[in-house]
Amino acid sequence: MDAIISYKKEIPFVKRFFGIVLVLLGITMFLITGSFMALIFIVIGLGLNVAEGSEINLPAKTFRTFNSLFGFKMGRWESIPNFEYVSVFKTKESQTVRVVTAETTQKYDIILVNLFYNRNKHITFYKTNDIKKAFEVADHFKLALDIDILDATGKEKKWL
Repeated sequence: MDAIISYKKEIPFVKRFFGIVLVLLGITMFLITGSFMALIFIVIGLGLNVAEGSEINLPAKTFRTFNSLFGFKMGRWESIPNFEYVSVFKTKESQTVRVVTAETTQKYDIILVNLFYNRNKHITFYKTNDIKKAFEVADHFKLALDIDILDATGKEKKWL
């Protein structure tokens, strides 16, 4: 069994591509013009390449949620609470895009893998659109932490 369980949300290719292009454009602008306005392009480009994730270090009994930029993970390790069960939960996530005169909100289905402790407190460790992948992650937590899985993707919740 792995000593550290780690999951990172993948960045779509197009988002990563535009992020790298903006960083390169910003660096080029800064070198040619010397303008600090070019730093805006660099910051936006780097922001597009940040991925979210989480890790559990089983031997050290710690966990963290992190942001990863080009493989470098940033996040604070905390002690693992006594996890009682892992839940696979289907919900809707919304994203709002605003322009000066208009605003639109798009909602889409997402599946969360949460680890519950102290009866109703939880930590979201994984987000995905793929229900099969969500159950693979939940099964990994079940084996590593010796806890049960609650399937909350349908109308009726059931223990697996």
